[in-house]
Amino acid sequence: MKNVTKCVKMIAAIGLIASAAACTTVETTSRATPIDAPLSGQASAKPIYIQPDFKVSEINVLVPKTLTVSEANTYKPNADIVWRGDAYGNRYDQVQAVMETGLATGAQAFNGAQEVIVDVQLVQFHAQTEKVRYTFGGEHEIIFAMTIRDAQTGATLVPPRFVDATFDALGGIAAVNAEKAGVTQKVRIIERLAEVITTELQQPYAF
Repeated sequence: MKNVTKCVKMIAAIGLIASAAACTTVETTSRATPIDAPLSGQASAKPIYIQPDFKVSEINVLVPKTLTVSEANTYKPNADIVWRGDAYGNRYDQVQAVMETGLATGAQAFNGAQEVIVDVQLVQFHAQTEKVRYTFGGEHEIIFAMTIRDAQTGATLVPPRFVDATFDALGGIAAVNAEKAGVTQKVRIIERLAEVITTELQQPYAF
């Protein structure tokens, strides 16, 4: 049941982020035609893949209030957002800030010719509870939908797709030693998000 719920939220995220992009885009060229659909009077053509040369001018991160939050100190809380990297407070705002920092850190390395806007909608942000962090560690499960748009026209360059930034978390003595050195789970997640967005912005996209 949990996996079904996650799938529904992922599909909803794609739908919402695609609708938002569509509201800001008016396409009159063949780019608006589905990739597999033939152009008028022409045979179906294979897409051409372009190596991106991006400069990110804006990153929009949406953390829907429909996502569930848990403060339960269990091994696997049944919720979309589990976060202990900040003092107790508004977890939506806290997670949004972490996402923005990590993505912006990675994106600032790009200084290409084409300015783009990156739209992100969070699907899951499952960091560690105290019980997990000080035992076996587990994983930081982070999933989001991402769209890349032209900053000048609003045209969608890279349609909504899911990005799974999940990675292994530290646990037990390793977690304790890392925190003593200032390497908190927030620091590691920000570094991971920067790494992931760097990879995503270099992926060839279909024209």
